[in-house]
Amino acid sequence: MVPDLIMRGQDDPHGRVLAPRPATVGVLAARLLELAADPAAWWPTVRFDPAAALTVPLDERAGVRTWITVHPPGHRSDPQAPAGTEVCVLVAGELTETALTDDGVADRPLRPSGVRVRAAGSARVVANPAPAYAVTLHATAL
Repeated sequence: MVPDLIMRGQDDPHGRVLAPRPATVGVLAARLLELAADPAAWWPTVRFDPAAALTVPLDERAGVRTWITVHPPGHRSDPQAPAGTEVCVLVAGELTETALTDDGVADRPLRPSGVRVRAAGSARVVANPAPAYAVTLHATAL
């Protein structure tokens, strides 16, 4: 066999057929930061409902699904556990995440522009303690 001198890619340098891989946490975070840097592309889709949190799908591309969640003032979610790895970033407002683990309960504030990674099956509750709406961007691998 002759070595592939042009190195068609680190994933498959010899031209073998490989199954597509799911997006990594780094790819998910990069997609969210790209979206956060361009609010004109998604802000018109944001809707406000004082009675419940709203989820607005954005797009699915390059193996990544993205959406927005709008949290009304004083809202507290039911316990949730993502089916797969999920990445989120707070773009407006204030949120507190309560993680439910085998070791107990941990309250963590979400900071604007800080990326939060949630592992599959990790239960958590999100609360908006502020008198204003909070907006988060989310991404998960398809």
